[in-house]
Amino acid sequence: MADVLKKKKTRPSIDTLTPVLSPRSVAVIGASRGVGTLGHIILRSLLDADFTGVIYPVNPNAEATMSIKTYPSVLDVPGDVDLAIIVVPTRAVLTVADECGRKGVRAMVVISDGFRERGPIGVKNESLLRNIARKYGMRLVGPNCMGVINTDPAINLNATFSKVFPPAGNVAFLSQSGAMGLVTLRHASDLNIGISTFISVGNRADVSTNDMLEYWEKDEVTKVILLYLESFGNPRRFARIAKRISATKPIVAVKSGNTPAGSRAALSHTGALATPGIVSEALFNQAGIIRVDSVEELFDLAALLSNQPLPKGNRIAIVTNGGGPGTMSADFAERSGLALPQFKKETAQKISAMITRDIRINNPLDLTAGASPDVFKKVLSMLATDPNYDSVLTIFIPPTTMGTNEMANAIGDVAPLFAQQDKPIVSCFIGQHGIIEKLGSKRHYVPTYLFPEDAIRAISRATCHNNLLKIPKGVIPELGDIRKEEARALIDKLLAESKRGAFWLNTIDIATLLGCYGINFIETHVARTSRDAEDIASNIGLPVVVKLNSSTILHKTEVGGVMVDVRTRSKVGDAFNDIKEQLVVLGRESEMDGVMVQPMVKGSFETIVGVTQDKLFGPLIMFGTGGIYSELLNDVSVRLHPLTDLSAEELIDSIKMAKLFDGFRGAPPSDKKSLIDLLLRLSALIEDIPEIAELDFNPVKVMPKGQGYTVVDARILVTELT
Repeated sequence: MADVLKKKKTRPSIDTLTPVLSPRSVAVIGASRGVGTLGHIILRSLLDADFTGVIYPVNPNAEATMSIKTYPSVLDVPGDVDLAIIVVPTRAVLTVADECGRKGVRAMVVISDGFRERGPIGVKNESLLRNIARKYGMRLVGPNCMGVINTDPAINLNATFSKVFPPAGNVAFLSQSGAMGLVTLRHASDLNIGISTFISVGNRADVSTNDMLEYWEKDEVTKVILLYLESFGNPRRFARIAKRISATKPIVAVKSGNTPAGSRAALSHTGALATPGIVSEALFNQAGIIRVDSVEELFDLAALLSNQPLPKGNRIAIVTNGGGPGTMSADFAERSGLALPQFKKETAQKISAMITRDIRINNPLDLTAGASPDVFKKVLSMLATDPNYDSVLTIFIPPTTMGTNEMANAIGDVAPLFAQQDKPIVSCFIGQHGIIEKLGSKRHYVPTYLFPEDAIRAISRATCHNNLLKIPKGVIPELGDIRKEEARALIDKLLAESKRGAFWLNTIDIATLLGCYGINFIETHVARTSRDAEDIASNIGLPVVVKLNSSTILHKTEVGGVMVDVRTRSKVGDAFNDIKEQLVVLGRESEMDGVMVQPMVKGSFETIVGVTQDKLFGPLIMFGTGGIYSELLNDVSVRLHPLTDLSAEELIDSIKMAKLFDGFRGAPPSDKKSLIDLLLRLSALIEDIPEIAELDFNPVKVMPKGQGYTVVDARILVTELT
């Protein structure tokens, strides 16, 4: 047995998952005669799907179930068992799992609930279940899941409590939620979307989303991967795997729920702005995953990706028999990032020759209600070969003189031509169900949608995905002027001197640390008295900014601790005293450690740059519109560390105010190149100094092109690594 266990532990992931999705024999432990019970439904699902392997019902209280001989225990089953479906009371699961291991079962799907989702005792029992699986080298799906499906005719496996066995196809689907799995399987069948394999992972005690992605990466049948996620197990590994796979197989995900925020999230602007939704969006973006907002949108996009090629660009032609829907569709398409170029002169002439009525030849093209199927067919055929369009949407509004079936046949007839041209075509039969099976043949299905917006949204997302695939991945550049050893020595010294587990660096240490990485921090001097502040201001030159210096008061403006554009020596002294008096009023004068005096920086665009540590995602780098209104505007984007040269530029370009960097209404362009350099140096800093738990540069003043940037205010929280 020891040799067997060793062999199983060293198998590649794809091999160990084979008995889960392609078993030769299945034992249903908990098979029941009771109609409506899960044990009865699962056994019936296996039989109705015509499973090609051997089925062994296990029930100690029945001699036969559904006319099949039943065994008291899995240990009594005469043949080998690849997969055990366990649907017994929670209290019996551990005993049954151990019996499976002793029998030599290769994999288990535990349908039973009552584990981690039920509290501390459940957590303990789930850990024991996982240990049993590992002890015997079994793969474990669940617990608290709905099972697995493989539509391959050589397998025909429906080991779930879903009565729906979807049509075979090239779409793989993973769901963390059993209930959502049931709903989506029904929806997939209604849309005639072919499923290759389906798995409900439940609590993911063993088999995870990452495991299944790697399995589907090598599965020749699967061309599109759908995910319904509620949480991430190992998000950094997930991102690496998904990024590799999404380059060849589209991954579409619905993400519900929130990821846990870091324990210190509220301590900085960055922590407050890096919300769970923004963080998840960053993960999906960097992994190349197409994120959608609903299950309906998930399958709308799957219908396109599984049946049509990706659009090569964003140019769409819309052909309809109703002007109103055509105009509304055009508006929505433009809002969705699609372009509607008008027909070239020769194309317009050809269209006019096909039509007997006097109509305007525009895009969108309204052929009017009287257009015949033959006219639609001719126009669509011409657009299939027109290089000026990357995708085509045809909209049909019944009732007209042309019937729905005739229109469906016309679209179906041109589908092979679009396939030959590697160009997607989609259709919308407004408000009409049950059309899709009539649109094209098995190899050339044309997705159809109830409303034009659904079709356009799918095309837009597919176009964005194709554009993302074209973007070079970039490199992490070598920054030769970094003094890593000096920075490391500084942090080690401060950690050794500190009596606390976490502490904020003072201004002098911040300046030293940032200087080691070539980050341009504004000239800063600390004054302990008003006279010192006046002398410093005179030396560095007026006007200046006078700021509270405190290791405990982080948001200085909230306590009246920032005086800007101070123009005379006497006013500098007044600013020192005013800040001190304000703290006396607040009863916080003991927290004042003098003031910082800095040169006044004018005429620049304010940004915020930051870092926060997420428990799941690790270091997150944020960039956005800065200044005192940063949290109010919430114009930020986040990327996972590390940054490449191209991802740093993409991070800058992703905020709403990005156009301001190129100049706006006469303003000069900003020095975006220097911002890219700042982000790359920051990424290097947090790579070398992992003790940085929080970091805020706010504001970072960006000068006109060629003049660089200045970090005007910085806060860095350092914590001991555990």
